[in-house]
Amino acid sequence: MPTYDYICDDCKHEFEAFESIKADPQTTCPSCSKETLRRKIGAGAAILFKGSGFYLTDYRSDSYKKAAKADKDSSSSSSSSADGSSSNSGSKPASSSSPSSD
Repeated sequence: MPTYDYICDDCKHEFEAFESIKADPQTTCPSCSKETLRRKIGAGAAILFKGSGFYLTDYRSDSYKKAAKADKDSSSSSSSSADGSSSNSGSKPASSSSPSSD
């Protein structure tokens, strides 16, 4: 069931309502009890997932992201420096790129 946003034109009270798609829009404001309530136009009547996340990898903290990046950088730099030839494989020798003066 979707969550809808409502606003009262009289008292400017705003709230969310969790109701069926088939349900008629609310018209009475719960704050001032007047018939000036209207449904706000938003991104659509969608389901909002609120909370800490649904998967372990969702919404990781900044400290976790920094540690993962540091680990990734250290592992990639050690594998390329151990071989020595992987950083310039496929490149031409420096002497052939400059014109010869013979």
